[in-house]
Amino acid sequence: MNPSRPYLIRGLHEWLIDNDLTPHIAVDAFVKGVMVPEQFISDGQIVLNISPSAVVGLTIDDHAVSFSARFGGMPMNVYVPMSAVLAIYARETGAGMGFGQEPGAELYASDDYDPEPPEPEQPKKAARPSLKVVK
Repeated sequence: MNPSRPYLIRGLHEWLIDNDLTPHIAVDAFVKGVMVPEQFISDGQIVLNISPSAVVGLTIDDHAVSFSARFGGMPMNVYVPMSAVLAIYARETGAGMGFGQEPGAELYASDDYDPEPPEPEQPKKAARPSLKVVK
């Protein structure tokens, strides 16, 4: 059976956005593969705002939550394996869900689960424009 965490995170994210709330995820920053701004880690955790106004290119797939955002004015690609997501909740009300005992959670604790973050995309060089004489 597939783990339910990715489905729950996607569903709760959509529900929070539909209700004009600000979705945040709590992340265990010391799980293998986590790429987050280290200067904002506190007690081994970091809370990330994943609202559409705060991130670019948010992807919540079966293996990870990933996006680009600015932290202290510096752009960064963020990658959070599903095993590192501790909770998703609304900043305003605290409504949401914590994870750890949901169906399929045992997969994240097994040694077989080892997602690798994708290589960051390199910006493509635009071809130089050129003019041609047409007669």
